[in-house]
Amino acid sequence: MQWTKQDEQTVYENRWFRVNLADVELPDGRHLDHFVIRLRPVAVATVVNDANEVLLLWRHRFITDSWGWELPAGVVEDGEDIVAAAARELEEETGWRPGPLRHLMSVEPSNGLEDARHHVYWAEEGVYVGHPEDDFESDRREWVPLKLVPDMVARGEVPAANMAAALLMLHHLRLGQDGP
Repeated sequence: MQWTKQDEQTVYENRWFRVNLADVELPDGRHLDHFVIRLRPVAVATVVNDANEVLLLWRHRFITDSWGWELPAGVVEDGEDIVAAAARELEEETGWRPGPLRHLMSVEPSNGLEDARHHVYWAEEGVYVGHPEDDFESDRREWVPLKLVPDMVARGEVPAANMAAALLMLHHLRLGQDGP
């Protein structure tokens, strides 16, 4: 049941993304046109402190007109190391410089339409270095107890699937099945 891409042409491009139209052959030999959004990798990072609180952003997304908790994230610049990009985004958006970052997960949030890969990292320590450079990214930045994460996700307070998956994984890693 594998679909095979026969051809792909760019129909629109800017510095953030590229929209392509692909000629795809289905297993039965039929062809269909399928739009594909090509994106740069995204680096995501946070800190979990000794009190098992996770550093989160409360922000509005105008596209869906929704508010929710997110981890600091941004595109990896051309030639930039993914871990360095994750640390940079965390500091720019929160004012916290992470300690050594550990890989948590890499996910493809919408692999039926786009090729984005989100690489999520976390640190067990961080240092506050000052007011965030990109404070326009969020309404506020808060340390939120990890034990609250499952209920926050269930209530829809973490609307982005990649963020929900990462927070639930951190909850599992730090608190286990039953929590402390």
